Amino acid sequence: MTYSKPIKSPCLSICAVDGRANACAGCGRTLKEIAGWSRMSDGERGAVLRQLPARIEALGAKASAPEEALAKIREALRD
Repeated sequence: MTYSKPIKSPCLSICAVDGRANACAGCGRTLKEIAGWSRMSDGERGAVLRQLPARIEALGAKASAPEEALAKIREALRD
């Protein structure tokens, strides 16, 4: 039997989409990225993860937990 690695997600369970930025205030992903996350390849998820720090920074004060989000993104990129 083979086992696959679990899909790493930057989700913080702080789901609130900022309409102007079109990004979740918790993790920085778009609704489309959130909905399609489990169907993305590892490469596609990695590409999104690398974009998230800039998105969270762009959210500024609207970001719910930026330090926690950045830590979770770094963890997901390491795996």
